[in-house]
Formats: sequence, C-alpha cells, structure tokens
Amino acid sequence: MATAAATADSKGFIKYIFVRSYVAVSYVTDKFDDRVVELLRDGAVGLLPSDTIYGLSCRALDKAAVERIHKLKGRDSNKPLIVLIADTKMLDLLSISGNQAKQVEPYWPGAISLEFQAPSSPHWLHRGFKHFAIRVPDYPELRDLIRQVGPIVSTSANLQGQQPVASVAAAQEFFGDKLDFYVDVGELDNPPSTLAILENGRLKTVRQGAVKIEDRSNL
Repeated sequence: MATAAATADSKGFIKYIFVRSYVAVSYVTDKFDDRVVELLRDGAVGLLPSDTIYGLSCRALDKAAVERIHKLKGRDSNKPLIVLIADTKMLDLLSISGNQAKQVEPYWPGAISLEFQAPSSPHWLHRGFKHFAIRVPDYPELRDLIRQVGPIVSTSANLQGQQPVASVAAAQEFFGDKLDFYVDVGELDNPPSTLAILENGRLKTVRQGAVKIEDRSNL
C-alpha cells in the first residue's frame, strides 16, 4: 500500500513523496502445517488448539517469545506457564528428571498437568518458583508439531482475569495481528486440564479439570 507525504522544497514548492508501507498480517490456517513449524522456530507467538482449549503458544526454550506471551496477556510475570511436551523423553530438554513422571504416565497423553520440580530449568519458565506444570496433550497432530519444534508453552487465550476464548474469531478480537499465526479447528469449549502435584509419592489434585485422578494405591 502506498501513502503520499507532502514536503516543501527550498523555493516553497510542494512535493509529494510516495512511500510504500506494509501491514503485518497474521497467518491463519486450519492445520499444523510447515509454515506454523517455521514460524515457531523463528520465535513466533500464536494460537494453537489442544485437547482442552485454545492456547497462546510459543517454543518454551525461546525466552523472548515466552516473555512476549506474558506481556500480551497482561499476566503477572511471576506466574509460570504450562509447558506441553510430546513425550516424557522431552523432559531432558527442560533439565527435569523423568523419574517425576512415573505417577502421571498412566494418564498421558491426557488432560492432566503435573507440577514438576524444575530448579535447573530456565528461569523464564519457573519464574523463581523452581517448578511449573507440564503435560502431554491427547492430540496426535499437536504432539507431532511439538516433536518438530520442541516443548511449547500454552496458556489460555484471554487477558488476565477474563474468560478463555473458544474460537479463533474471539481470539482475534482480543489479539488481532499481535499474534503471528492462528490455527483454526473450530470451536473448542472443553474443561481445562486437571492440575496435580506429587505428595508423598502420590498424585494430589490441586485444580479439578477434565480428568479425575484415581486412587491407585491398591494397584
């Protein structure tokens, strides 16, 4: 798009200079395609569907992108984001011991997020708390994407204190072209994941969500 700017020369004559400007437009698709992979690898922040709800996402090991999500949401900077992985082997990429996953593995892939002790993980993930929630989503296409780009953060697509959006159209009203891409798979209005911690070697529910934790003490 070209715009005209007026300026005067030394003799007072008006000259018009045409300047070409470009407007950034978010990439919108209905699948986890190669362009989404490329964007994430380049540090993009976008909207991804999961097995629960839509989430603002980026590569977890990209500090600048993670900080950008905090700013977009107006989120308290000391609150860690949930990290999604494709399998427990990816815990190594986050400098987390896989032994912590034994109790939650029967529920994965699934909508249970477990708080992992993570003192050696990057500070921008644990935010000084030395722990954050991780899960393996029950969404094969999303797990395939994660295998290509590494662990990703995910947080509900809303401004802090407001209800999560259930569609790309609603997210675009909030964020517009502040997001680099949107993956649109229709409306998602599922319960959030259950949040759990390990207590005395057993899973304890902190926030009830989509999955109920069973008592496996006798198994």
